[in-house]
Amino acid sequence: MGVIAVADSIRDVTARALYELKNIGIKQIVMLTGDNDGTARNIASEPGVDRYFAELLPEDKVRIVKSLQQENNVVAMVGDGINDAPALATANLGIAMGGAGTDTAVETADIVLMADNLEKLPHTIKLSRKALRIIKQNIGFSILVKVVALFLIFPGWLTLWIAVMSDTGAALLVILNSMRLLRLKA
Repeated sequence: MGVIAVADSIRDVTARALYELKNIGIKQIVMLTGDNDGTARNIASEPGVDRYFAELLPEDKVRIVKSLQQENNVVAMVGDGINDAPALATANLGIAMGGAGTDTAVETADIVLMADNLEKLPHTIKLSRKALRIIKQNIGFSILVKVVALFLIFPGWLTLWIAVMSDTGAALLVILNSMRLLRLKA
């Protein structure tokens, strides 16, 4: 006589990723699953999961994503299956798990994680935020250089060579500023 028990559990890598997501400012982690409520409750009891919804069909996931958006949340949906594809398309940001994901989920998503774990997701968010800050800095600096050049035209102080050198110098500074992203390691 014997007993075989099988249960889902969160991988250590996933638990660390959820913890890191909280550390970088993700306010709420919601789990949407087609699994039964008991299994979902057990997984959701792990640290990092704030809310869960179980026994969901694809259209239920879409409805919940829309309701989260109506609560003024920006929703990033991570999924890997064909059942997740409609919710991935509805979310503000769809992220497919490429290693284990179906073609439909991969095609629908905005971002595809090539590994089938969430380990790189916090780094991807940090990198994206830093890239956006640098883009805004570069645009602001470029506009400032153009405005200064425009004001130097009217009194006749801006020569062709000064204009060329300032434009080239601004382009080089923008490139060097952008290269700071290369220092950000996973």
